[in-house]
Amino acid sequence: MTRKTNPTISAVWPGRPYPRGATWDGEGVNFALFSQHSDKVELCLFDERGRQELQRILMRERTDGVWHCYLPEARPGQAYGYRVHGPYKPEEGHRFNAHKLLVDPYAKDLVGDLRWGDALYGYTVGSKREDLSFDRRDSAPLMPKGRVLETAFTWGDDRRPSVPWQDMVIYEMHVRGFTMTHPDVPPGLRGTYAALGCAPVVDYLKRLGVTTVELLPVHSFLNDRHLAEKGLQNYWGYNTLAYFAPEMRYSASGKVKEFKTMVKTLHSAGIEVILDVVYNHTCEGNQLGPTLSMRGVDNASYYIANAENRRYYDDFTGCGNTVNLEHPHALQLVMDSLRYWAEEMHVDGFRFDLASALAREAGKVENLGGFFDAIRQDPTLNRVKLIAEPWDLGHGGYQVGNFPLGWAEWNDQYRDGLRGFWKGDGGLIGEVAKRVTGSEDLYGWSGKRPSASINFITAHDGFTLHDLVSYNDKHNEANGEDNRDGNSHNVSWNCGVEGPTDDPEVVALRERQKRNLLATLLLSQGVPMLLAGDERGHTQQGNNNVYCQDNELGWIDWTSTPERLALATFVERMVALRRAHPSFRRRTFFAGRPAEGETVTDVHWLKPDGQEMRPEDWNDANARCIAMYIPGGGIADRGPRGEVQHDDDFLVLLNAHHDEIAFTLPPMPHGAWRLLVDTASSTPPLATEDAAALAPAWAQPSYPLQCRSLVVLSRPDVRP
Repeated sequence: MTRKTNPTISAVWPGRPYPRGATWDGEGVNFALFSQHSDKVELCLFDERGRQELQRILMRERTDGVWHCYLPEARPGQAYGYRVHGPYKPEEGHRFNAHKLLVDPYAKDLVGDLRWGDALYGYTVGSKREDLSFDRRDSAPLMPKGRVLETAFTWGDDRRPSVPWQDMVIYEMHVRGFTMTHPDVPPGLRGTYAALGCAPVVDYLKRLGVTTVELLPVHSFLNDRHLAEKGLQNYWGYNTLAYFAPEMRYSASGKVKEFKTMVKTLHSAGIEVILDVVYNHTCEGNQLGPTLSMRGVDNASYYIANAENRRYYDDFTGCGNTVNLEHPHALQLVMDSLRYWAEEMHVDGFRFDLASALAREAGKVENLGGFFDAIRQDPTLNRVKLIAEPWDLGHGGYQVGNFPLGWAEWNDQYRDGLRGFWKGDGGLIGEVAKRVTGSEDLYGWSGKRPSASINFITAHDGFTLHDLVSYNDKHNEANGEDNRDGNSHNVSWNCGVEGPTDDPEVVALRERQKRNLLATLLLSQGVPMLLAGDERGHTQQGNNNVYCQDNELGWIDWTSTPERLALATFVERMVALRRAHPSFRRRTFFAGRPAEGETVTDVHWLKPDGQEMRPEDWNDANARCIAMYIPGGGIADRGPRGEVQHDDDFLVLLNAHHDEIAFTLPPMPHGAWRLLVDTASSTPPLATEDAAALAPAWAQPSYPLQCRSLVVLSRPDVRP
């Protein structure tokens, strides 16, 4: 058998400085790399598996700090990397080392895996001079390589679902963990993009009522060396190597187009795809980290150096470095990446990890800084959904409520307030009222709407819902850090027993608490976000930081039990209730007065005696029970054709007290209340289409509100 050989590239043309990266145009490939402070750049070509270096090409052309060339003989699939020459002066912020092969920051596809070794570092590991030393070993055998991508794909009539913000139900999931044990997904596809496009998975999401999946990072990332040496994996992926290349560990086919097929399939089902993106830092870490890409390409341009000693980084992320978005080319890298994923990969939006770090200018958070200005004026990005994790680890980094118009935010005040209330903490009824009505105190002042608040009880970072009601303390021993990692402030309650138990009373209480938290979330104004698996009682055995657990601890357990099936059905029905009634999906905040043309105030807050709350009642530290009355005629929002909207009247009773309370109901002159939801019962709510006809009437003047329960009563709309 004749072995295939790679012909030597003989023609090198000047090429163009833009677009960046390796771009196939149907005739050849243009290579362009920004490196302002370098002296020389070599393009290294490898065999198709990225193992053998075949040729080095000196890039002679340089335009405004961008090195470029065009290879008319190169084709898609060509593996490549760069060697960048320049000063190695860490104390001045320069860390060039041409012995280190570098991944193109614009690489759209990677081939090969990184293998950890000391040759990956620009300095000599173990030297007394630390990173001031210089290492001359070749890192290429240990490095993944970029691969020229053919981007053509048949999108057909693919369209964004464009779900209105107020109608969204976000489902945060991990691509791999969601399907690794799914019994209806073929074994060869489990844990991949292809699995998320499988009919059983899509049908499950649709049945649950999910409108939008939010995927944990899918940008190509590395497994940290300290984890690899302990036999662990970076499971979550907040350790980015390449901002354009999808993570190939999640690809059954090893092809980028598998991701596109997943997106197209989900779009066909009416489901949006949002990516959790990590533009605040990279996998290269602090000054003692490896030289893999941007550090060796142009460290002084891509990262924020400490103003007093440029050898070190300003670390606002807790990961060793912070990407310098004040530099126009670093900003361009992020903007180009976002546009690529929106335009070429058809994703519907982004959730920005530690988004405050992206706003920093001269070390301070400036919400109207260059990054936000760039997005606001961009014709592509100002039409996709933008969600901020509104904090970082630096001074002044907590910015909940302060992001610009057009941005939604993870609302941790919603999370903590509702956790504390259902846990039984006193003095929180005022906090609950603010959070379930959309957090106007946080977002109304700037002209935002309730949809600016991404409401959540749990997320990937922290306890699952089952663990939230099963553990008082974190149990992260499996991470190998002596249980020091993860947040110790979880606002959780184990319902009387730490961890697993067979006590039927404790088990029943935990199931009720789950229903309380989920029902509150899905009845709140704003955008609800569910954590994948919560609707099935997924547990991580008390581990609230499974970032390194790529195993059964972090994977969703698809084993069916009566409790799990009942909880999933409960969530389906609650999502359906939300979807059927605009009262729970308002575009505007409650005004505390009648809507135009109406006589009834749009929301009332009631005490257990049926009387309206007075100002002094909100400060009652012992109060743990309250009701929200939403008249169906109080909706100020107009319909899609400008029509006046009406809905049923709703009364939502919340009792976090350990005793039953006889709650006095407001009189209903036009008919009796009907019982839609009572979390004290394990019977799921009625399906929406049956609720009006089949919901039992409640004609009594009071309702026996069980301890730690939520009740929804309604009166059907009788307006002409």
